[in-house]
Order: sequence, then C-alpha cells, then structure tokens
Amino acid sequence: MKASPADQEQLLRLQAIDTRLQQLAHRLRSLPQTAELAALGERDAAVRGRRAEAIGVLEDARTELGRIESDVEVVEKRIARDGDRLTHTSSMKDVQALEAELVSLRRRLSDLEDAELVVMEKVEAAESAVAAIDGERAELAEATAALEAARDEAAGGLGTEREHAERDRGAIAATVPDDLLRFYESLRVRGAGVGAALLRQRTCGGCTITLTGSDLESVRRSAPDEVRQCPECDRILVRTDESGL
Repeated sequence: MKASPADQEQLLRLQAIDTRLQQLAHRLRSLPQTAELAALGERDAAVRGRRAEAIGVLEDARTELGRIESDVEVVEKRIARDGDRLTHTSSMKDVQALEAELVSLRRRLSDLEDAELVVMEKVEAAESAVAAIDGERAELAEATAALEAARDEAAGGLGTEREHAERDRGAIAATVPDDLLRFYESLRVRGAGVGAALLRQRTCGGCTITLTGSDLESVRRSAPDEVRQCPECDRILVRTDESGL
C-alpha cells in the first residue's frame, strides 16, 4: 500500500486520540458507582425473582379462594331452594328428605366457610409478602437513582472530554485516505486498539521491539510513501526524522 508520509503521520494523531478514547472509556467503566450499580442490579434481579414466586403463590391462593366462594354460593342457593321447598310441601316424606339434605348442606357450608377463612388468611399473607417485596424494590430503585445521579455527575467531565475527542477524531479521520484509514482500523481491531505506531530510534512504539538485521535494512530501503508494518506486531510503522534510519 502507498500513502504519503504526511498521511501516515496523521495516523499517529489519530492513534493518540483513539488511545485517549480507550482510556476515557476505561475510566467511565471504572467509576465506583458503576460497580455499585451492577451490584444493585443483581440484587434487583434476585428480588424480581422472589416477587414472581410470591405473585404465583398469591394467584394460587386467590384462585383457591374463588373456587371456595363459588362452592359457598352454590350451597347457599341450594339451602335457600330447599328451605323454600320445605315451607311449601305437605308431604312428610318430602319434609324428612329436605330436612336431611338441609342438615348435610349446612354441614357442607360450615366446612366451606372454615376453609374460606383459612384461604383468606393465605391470601392476606401472600399479599403482605408481595407488598414487602415491592417495598424492597422501591428502596432499591431509590438507591439506584441516587447512584446514577452520582455517577452521571462524576462522569460529566469525562463525557465532555470524550465528546471533544470524538469530534477531533472525526476531523482527523476525514483527512486520511479511505484505503489507509480502513487498513489502520483493521489493524487496530487486531492490535488491542493500536493500529499505528511511531518508529523511534529503530524501535516500534507499538511492541517496543527494536528492528535489526534484515528487518531494519528492509525498512531503510522502503520508499517514503510505502506503508510498512512492524515485523513483530504487524502495526503500521510510521517513519519520521526520529526513526533513526
């Protein structure tokens, strides 16, 4: 690949900004509030899981209560119906049968009402459990909001600096030929964020390896507009008056 020495030197400016952006990103990730927020997020996830289980228990209890209430309604209607029939019959046989059935129905109703009270207590307990968990989540949300505000305040200066760096990067990148920029970007991805390095006193600024022997001679013989790469780390070697060639 060919590129003018001036264009190659622009890569050093671009690399300096990319390195700065990496540092800023690391500082943003390393803010103390970031780790605390992650911990709160894990706690909230655990609480959400407990809430889902509590809601399941509550819904089951409400379903059971609804079923019992429906049974109570049916039995009450049958008692009312049999009571009405009892007052309007003159047959002793019917009276005896209806009275026996009413005794059975009232016993059934008593059992259902006892069960209803038990299940109502289960519903109340489940509702209290959900309310307690909701209170816990509200406390977590409040703590999270406070931490986010503190993080945003701490990150404010870093964010502004990042915006300026990104703006400067765009301006410099616009001056670099497209093919050279694409090549630099591909090497930067493979090179842990470093795609170009200054060759200073025959030493690569990317891997700090000093060129010797045939590698050094090859670079010396290269035309100024030839894009050379470090034989060790594969990054673009930008040659200047400091290269010691």
